[in-house]
Amino acid sequence: MANTGDLRVWWIPQIPMEGFYVNVSDVEQAIKILEVLADYDEFQYFHNVKPDYSNAGGLQVFDGDEWVDWYSADGLDIDDYIKEEYARPNH
Repeated sequence: MANTGDLRVWWIPQIPMEGFYVNVSDVEQAIKILEVLADYDEFQYFHNVKPDYSNAGGLQVFDGDEWVDWYSADGLDIDDYIKEEYARPNH
């Protein structure tokens, strides 16, 4: 059972197939999981494990009633948040 504020990564390795979820403890862990999943799909593509791929992923938060897309305090979704965070000098 999810609690308000819980986070999970969702990933669809090949659209339109069914996706899967990975519970994460915080946004930093979510970013790492998303990066690893994307790298793995890319590795499979470049090594001819898959002839092509069309993947998608994101981060959700449980709002007490349902899982909804996560947004930062600045209103950024996880993709834009990653772009902004990694554009900073400390990354």
